[in-house]
Amino acid sequence: MRLLFAGSPAAAVPSLEALLGSRHEVVAVLTRPDARVGRGRTLQPSAVGAVAQERGLPVLTPRTLRDPEVVAQIADLGVDAAPVVAYGVLLPADVLDVPTHGWVNLHFSVLPAWRGAAPVQRAVMAGDEVTGASTFRIEEGLDTGPVYGTLTETIRPTDTAGDLLGRLSVAGAHLLVQTLDALEDGVLEPVPQPHDGVSHAPKLTPEDARVRWTHPAHAVDRRVRGCTPAPGAWTTLPDGRRLGLGPVRAVPEVTDLRPGEVRADKHEVLVGTGAGAVRLGDVTAPGKRPMPAADWARGARPEPGTLLGGSAPGSASAEDAR
Repeated sequence: MRLLFAGSPAAAVPSLEALLGSRHEVVAVLTRPDARVGRGRTLQPSAVGAVAQERGLPVLTPRTLRDPEVVAQIADLGVDAAPVVAYGVLLPADVLDVPTHGWVNLHFSVLPAWRGAAPVQRAVMAGDEVTGASTFRIEEGLDTGPVYGTLTETIRPTDTAGDLLGRLSVAGAHLLVQTLDALEDGVLEPVPQPHDGVSHAPKLTPEDARVRWTHPAHAVDRRVRGCTPAPGAWTTLPDGRRLGLGPVRAVPEVTDLRPGEVRADKHEVLVGTGAGAVRLGDVTAPGKRPMPAADWARGARPEPGTLLGGSAPGSASAEDAR
């Protein structure tokens, strides 16, 4: 089949590579416009856009798909299907019926669970033991279209969202190729999603990544892992500045620390929670690079009874622990 591949971040690159090695022909790539990144604010293509350029593929970077000229440009490609992996833009009705087999999305959850922009992060934060990936035909609703195929993946106790997404992006690439093969062979029909089991995964905000020390240790652990690497978990120092947090380890047997209270020695830094404590891993102090928490404590020298997590400018109210 002739394909238009739509995707933007690094998690979509394995799918593009798999399709380029398949029996199908990727005739063009649709991705987000170049963005300014880094301290120099230089324009750089998306991860998918960079790979497409290296492979000599035509790259489309429209700011909107509602422009009739863009719709006509896509129609002129004469594609049979348009596989989508984390493109990052909702598709308007005008383009949904352009490919013969529609737009086939690879979504990183077992639908109808975790519809939305952050399914992997939300699954980790919720403490799910199993997640997966699904291919489905896009319709106007958000991740509501009928499903072609699924796979499952165990969430390991120490998985960050980045770890889990890395595995799903590779396994999902194979599922996407298999789905397109079966569509071309005429042996696959999509199945409507069930009405039960629907959950939603809105994009994470920086406030979502703020650690609430009144939550139990296991919930703090899950929140930090779910926000790693992005948007990055954080708390506040007593002076109100942010302290970035890498993955922590729950220490439920430590029960004599108040929520947010720090206990540091030359080997470790413990912080109390609503039930138990956590051992900090790497932390990022203001203006510093990530470092082991014990190294940070040797320089910061937190006094006994120091509390993390006071109010921060612009912060919202704490959300309920799961």
